[in-house]
Amino acid sequence: MITIAVANQKGGVGKTTTAINIATALAATGWKTLLIDLDPQGNCSTGIGISAAERERSSYDLLIDQARVSECLMHTRIPNLDIVPATVDLSGAEVELVTIEDRTHRLRKVLGEDTGHDICLIDCPPSLGLLTLNALTAADSILVPLQCEFFALEGLSQLLQTVERVQERFNSDLSILGVVLTMYDRRNRLTDQVADDVRSCLRDLVFEAVIPRNVRLSEAPSHGLPALIYDHACPGSQAYMKLARELIARLPKQRIAA
Repeated sequence: MITIAVANQKGGVGKTTTAINIATALAATGWKTLLIDLDPQGNCSTGIGISAAERERSSYDLLIDQARVSECLMHTRIPNLDIVPATVDLSGAEVELVTIEDRTHRLRKVLGEDTGHDICLIDCPPSLGLLTLNALTAADSILVPLQCEFFALEGLSQLLQTVERVQERFNSDLSILGVVLTMYDRRNRLTDQVADDVRSCLRDLVFEAVIPRNVRLSEAPSHGLPALIYDHACPGSQAYMKLARELIARLPKQRIAA
């Protein structure tokens, strides 16, 4: 199973929207896809149509109780797409993990036992704590949504440093799959400047697909639907479909063939 962490310690950059819609696009192309909501806010679960009342088991059980993925996942209304939802219990997991000896490898251990999915996307919380560290330790690569604004560049530098530390101490195989520019607004001159700066610095790591500011993307979660299903023709959905094609092209060919 290919595992991708969708991470950025800055909030409001489009992590959850990106995780939901990329997972939907992968599932639509025939990939057996697992989405793990590792954010205590549970927005990924809500955005895919799983209400709080339906969540009997969650990513908390994976981390703390080492429950099997098969015991915690829920099927979504989207064929080929399953989710391990998040509950409010996850908000206390950071504190509980501190006292556990293998606290950075809990998620990696349980995901290693999953044989029913081709690919897994982990929606990380907006922080660089133990939850995100578990995701980075378990992942093959990291997908970084980056909002087109000045402060986002500062956060990106910190995230890249964290990735280097994880590579050194916990997961030498972790790589950066790419950076996707989100909330792009052509009417804002600063947006173009930030996009140009990111591309000049990171070059080929930046995806060609750019996710625009789009009302339909914002509306979709309130209906419990990915934007790709809520309105597949809107500019945001079209951008995510382009991103999904690029992402698949970047995945290791030998893993895809397997």
